[in-house]
Amino acid sequence: MSAEAADREAATSSRPCTPPQTSWFEFLLEEALLEQHLQKPSPDPPPVQLIVQFLEQASKPSVNEQNQVQPPPDNKRNRILKLLALKVAAHLKWDLDVLEKSLSVPVLNMLLNELLCISKVPPGTKHVDVDLSSLPPTTAMAILLYNRWAIRTIVQSSFPVKQVKPGPPQLNVMNQMQQEKELTENILKVLKEQAADSILVLEGALKLNKDLYVHTIRTLDLLAMEPGMVNGETESSTAGLKISAEEIQCQVCYDLGAIYFQQGATNAAVHENAKEKFFKTKELVAKNGSSSLHFTIDEERLAGYCQACGVLTSSSDDASQQATPYSQIHSCMKSGNYQDLVKIFLEDNLTLSLPVQFRQSVLRELFQKAQQGNDALDEVCFKVCVCNTVCDVLQGQTIDIQFCQLFLKPSKEKIDFLLEVCSRSINLEDASEVLKRKMAAFLKNLCLGLEDLQLVFMISSHELFIKLLKDDERKLLIDQMRKRSPRINLCTKPVTSFYDIPASASVNIGQLEHQLILSVDPWRIRQILIELHGMTSERQFWTISNKWEVPNVYGNVILGIKDNLTRDLVYILMAKGLHCCAIKDFVHAKQLFAACLELVTEFSPKLRQVMLNEMLLLDIYTHEAGAGVSGERPPSDLISRVRGYLEMRVPDIPLRQVIAEECVAFLLNWRENEYLTMQVPLPLVQTNPYVKLGQLLAATCKELPGPKESRRTAKDLWEVVVQICSVSNQHKRGNDGRVSLIKHRESTLGIMYRSELLSFIKKLREPLVLTTILSLFVKLHNVREDIVNDIAAEHISIWPSSIPNLQSVDFEAVAVTVKELVSYALTINANNHFWLIIQADIYFATNQYSAALHYYLQAGAVCSDFFNKMVPPDVYTDQVIKRMIKCCSLLNCHTQVAILCQFLREVDYKTAFKALQEQNSHDAMDSYYEYIWDVTILEYLTYLHHKRGETDKRQIAIKAIGQTELNASNPEEVLQLAAQRRKKKFLQAMAKLYF
Repeated sequence: MSAEAADREAATSSRPCTPPQTSWFEFLLEEALLEQHLQKPSPDPPPVQLIVQFLEQASKPSVNEQNQVQPPPDNKRNRILKLLALKVAAHLKWDLDVLEKSLSVPVLNMLLNELLCISKVPPGTKHVDVDLSSLPPTTAMAILLYNRWAIRTIVQSSFPVKQVKPGPPQLNVMNQMQQEKELTENILKVLKEQAADSILVLEGALKLNKDLYVHTIRTLDLLAMEPGMVNGETESSTAGLKISAEEIQCQVCYDLGAIYFQQGATNAAVHENAKEKFFKTKELVAKNGSSSLHFTIDEERLAGYCQACGVLTSSSDDASQQATPYSQIHSCMKSGNYQDLVKIFLEDNLTLSLPVQFRQSVLRELFQKAQQGNDALDEVCFKVCVCNTVCDVLQGQTIDIQFCQLFLKPSKEKIDFLLEVCSRSINLEDASEVLKRKMAAFLKNLCLGLEDLQLVFMISSHELFIKLLKDDERKLLIDQMRKRSPRINLCTKPVTSFYDIPASASVNIGQLEHQLILSVDPWRIRQILIELHGMTSERQFWTISNKWEVPNVYGNVILGIKDNLTRDLVYILMAKGLHCCAIKDFVHAKQLFAACLELVTEFSPKLRQVMLNEMLLLDIYTHEAGAGVSGERPPSDLISRVRGYLEMRVPDIPLRQVIAEECVAFLLNWRENEYLTMQVPLPLVQTNPYVKLGQLLAATCKELPGPKESRRTAKDLWEVVVQICSVSNQHKRGNDGRVSLIKHRESTLGIMYRSELLSFIKKLREPLVLTTILSLFVKLHNVREDIVNDIAAEHISIWPSSIPNLQSVDFEAVAVTVKELVSYALTINANNHFWLIIQADIYFATNQYSAALHYYLQAGAVCSDFFNKMVPPDVYTDQVIKRMIKCCSLLNCHTQVAILCQFLREVDYKTAFKALQEQNSHDAMDSYYEYIWDVTILEYLTYLHHKRGETDKRQIAIKAIGQTELNASNPEEVLQLAAQRRKKKFLQAMAKLYF
């Protein structure tokens, strides 16, 4: 048969029910032609595609007389076809590189399985259980070949594959491709499951210190013609193609290294194994060469593997660490040794050995770390960026935008470092004229882009600049700069500080105002204001930015300062300090407040106390955002200052209400209940609403852990909150003479507005305080007469059960407050199961059943280690279970309803049976039967499915009943254990469904 005929035959193989078209005569002729091709010393190997044709012919199913498809028969024809395929592979010396490039995974899997079969490897035997040293050489080699291919296929499947652009769609071709894809995926799944065994087999092969043999055409013929010689020549030590022990070691080490390297993506420790194997391969390749009759090692790929392993692993060998800059950079990034990192980049600017892409990737990683809050990396980012920019300049690349952004605010230190990098990146004695012109152009353009003439002089007077630019070029540059600013002589000696430059009419006031807006340095702000006031005395510079906001209680005092310069300075320092507090830049805020305090102490005791109060608030913010996050108690000095502020009685001091609010919240958060309850002066309680509220909360929380809960303080707190949530009613006569009732939502009857109360509560973090105030609002919500679904909460019993005047309470505002408080509480602790139950009850009350189930399940999960332990009965009460049942029922998940009915203290058979009668269920139905432990419900299911004629589902129910652990004769402990195990699995399944 010709090659074209073979192709036509392969194309028709997609029709499985068609009998083979090749006659026995044509087949024998084809075999003879192949034998002749293999026997003659032809330089061209047979096409690998012949393997595909032979195996497809051998695996074609047959059709019997009744037109039924049968598996391929094990006849002489098919055995010869398989043998021919093996012969083609043997002619190719079983080179996996060649075979993998030309054959698909299913075909190569079939080929190697035939090799195992003909090599007398017992089918079904695990290769890992076989002792390779006791097997015949060809059998051991066949096992090695298969497991090497398995490992290589797993590694290859992890690489991204470029999708081939499909041609015109053909139904039979698409079906064939889909079948091959599914078959490949199934084989890969099996290979990955057996990967650990394959690795063990190959590791065992490394311990073999003997040569092995692989089948040749001759040994395959011997096996085919004389089966009795299996124990003869074909198993002797001289039959087949000899593969030396060192060759085996080399190829197995390389394949093991590849799989270990792939596994290192999820387990970094495995990289050490990969490194060991690759370096062993490298030694063997250096000794014996990378090519042999049986395999070829890609030396470039091996070198890449070795380099990557050297970077990803640590080594005690200092010489190996110093071999490449990649490992040094990786080590510096890992250890945070950024000083050495910059040094490596500086040194590489001379050699230019690091690729530009690698340099950019390191800089991107540094920028990402800096953006995550590591401010110390800003300087490192700048230095690495400068090194990269100078490298780009020398290589003729365009300057990166990142360098331009970092140089928007140049400084003396930045220019110093830039000049150092430029000097160390070029050797003027050996550098070419092209490199010198590139560097000179860079420095020249840098000068033209700078506005600060002192920085320009730093560059133009540098030794490198003088050597690189000729005299006429320097003169031209100076002329250009003079045109831009004619009154400045670039040849003058640089002054020591920018602020030593005397103010003159040539300085732009707008530029100074711009610097004043941007600066957060108190000393620089003072110097800029001095210069501005020296130029004009008519402007009020505290008004130049609408972002500078000072509270009105302070503004009246500050603007009363007679001296214009002092007034501007005090106002701006305070405004900038308050802005830094708002954006949590506490370091600069402290500097600004300290400077302002030092200034006002000289002339205003009133403003001095104001600044002390603001610095107290700043210290509270700093501790709460820093050490307080980890639970570290504040220093006693800070607590004393907070108490001192609350007890302060200095007349005519302007006070911000937020400071008192933060001080009370601070004491509550750090459980200073004793002070708030017993030691706060009475006049302070009567005059400061936040102190009064804090005292009532502290007293209530203090009595909660006791054996008897006192209701007196709880009642007082209740009355205060009810007043805050009450509405003031007014009667108004309309144009038609009727009297209408007007409700004001923000009541003036209480000690504060409801919005102020909510803002104060959102400053609390102590769980007991939050639970107390939350339970109060929940109780107030439940008191409403038209309420349908109560909300459960911890400690709810301490509050009064009724309100004398229900009409006065704004229950809509109460409901909104409860929702906001629960949402806030869960941001403080998302694993508080009582708060999660409240959130679930709120969703249940508002008919959001899916969300309610989510939070009911989350509440149970957080207190039971994701249901691995029993959910406490005070969490999953009968009320909670009944609400979960109702949620499932309204979501049409009726099987879940029946299962949840078992969770009640008394099983609700009526609800369970009614739910199971529903046929329109949106849940998994019979797949949930394994979670039912109540035999009565299972028996009812059996009856129901029998009545409906649902045989399959009835069998599932019967199987569930038949489990021995549900036998009624079992001890109670066994039955409880069975129920608990099913509860756990069911709740975990529900959690996966609703989370």
